[in-house]
Amino acid sequence: MPTVIEPFRIKAVEPLRMTTPEERRRILEAADWNLFRVAAEDILIDLLTDSGTGAMSAQQWAGIMRGDESYAGARSWYRFRDRVRELTGFDHIIPTHQGRAAERILFSCLGVRDRVVVSNTHFDTTRANVEFLGGRALDLPTPEALRPGEIHPFKGNIDLQALVDVLDDDAIDVACVILTITNNSGGGQPASLANIRAASEISRSRAVPFFLDACRFAENAYFIKLREEGYADRSVESIARETFSLADGATFSAKKDGLANIGGFLGSNDDRLAEQEEALLILTEGFPTYGGMAGRDLEAIAVGLREVVEEDYLRYRTASVAYLGNGLAAAGYPIVQPPGGHAIYIDAGAFLPDIPPRAFPAHALACALYLEGGIRSVEIGTLMFGGTDPATGEERTAPLELLRLAVPRRVYTKSHIDYVLEVARAVAERREGVSGYRIVEEPAQLRHFTARLAPLA
Repeated sequence: MPTVIEPFRIKAVEPLRMTTPEERRRILEAADWNLFRVAAEDILIDLLTDSGTGAMSAQQWAGIMRGDESYAGARSWYRFRDRVRELTGFDHIIPTHQGRAAERILFSCLGVRDRVVVSNTHFDTTRANVEFLGGRALDLPTPEALRPGEIHPFKGNIDLQALVDVLDDDAIDVACVILTITNNSGGGQPASLANIRAASEISRSRAVPFFLDACRFAENAYFIKLREEGYADRSVESIARETFSLADGATFSAKKDGLANIGGFLGSNDDRLAEQEEALLILTEGFPTYGGMAGRDLEAIAVGLREVVEEDYLRYRTASVAYLGNGLAAAGYPIVQPPGGHAIYIDAGAFLPDIPPRAFPAHALACALYLEGGIRSVEIGTLMFGGTDPATGEERTAPLELLRLAVPRRVYTKSHIDYVLEVARAVAERREGVSGYRIVEEPAQLRHFTARLAPLA
């Protein structure tokens, strides 16, 4: 049938609190115009992130009741380890409480100080972990990624020629290459298996470790099945296994394609590196058979890693995100095309051309959507990636001013998305009244999380 329905039934519900425009203005002003500072109960539709915000299945909740909370060698650890190893093929599976912990451990053990980490595009915590440890994060997205409205099946690809040029430059000391799938900062766009394989071969031929930031590996594998020649008859799980086989290791946040509310892992095939990683894990996260997670969380992830590769789920997931994207495009919003797997990215720089990057047009649009209808989203632009470049001391801006509307997994129905589209249409009709913002106070790293802002008008 042409209608793509949710491949599940709703078993529990959570009430939403309705607010008035006057209440929302008071709430946002009290939060210093930063949506991260707004209490969740004051949000009607929360599209801030898809990280850890999904609904778990009955089988995952059953697994939680089965959780073994033994400190060392719990049954839940072995179920978690075996499923991750079956899916990825990595020799060493190191559990962490979430993806950014895996990033910190990996970059600490690789020794990135005064060295370069290359990616298709680093996301915020990945970049911050590299820079905090004294390294430089270098993005090499495919040229199509910088043209939001252009249709291209794999805008998450890394620029292979640029990668060769960097790795062959004797003046650049590259600690590793890490490919993000799907490319979150680049519009949630997938990377092709051909591109991943080529990037792996280029890196390995130059003795540079090649890793995956695999938070959304299943969505990436599903796009490969749909769009890349030769994979239509392959299962998503087999495509995912082939993808992981091309890497020396991976970081993973189970809050995305683990379908869980917390957790992650660091995978590796290097015995010596894994030994160093485990030592740091014990120091800051926990024993190697729990890594900062409860046994019940290990169980939920083990189940989630089976459910996430089910094609009925992935068909529903990508179709529902595309429905939001197509609706926004019809309402006059320029979006990153084609729609990605977990979110829709509005080109706020094009939508609000009178607001310059340093006045944060995507943040301005996020505030407008909240004031109009209680919708929370997140800026992926100069507020997130700007500030002072630690390597050069210069003020930097983002290549694109994007607003991300990330759809939590198995949470919202079609009517919720229809409401989002109604609010978006109302904001579009009054876009001339949307003004920019300035920063009043900011931290040294990841300023978008806690910065205090004020409207310019």
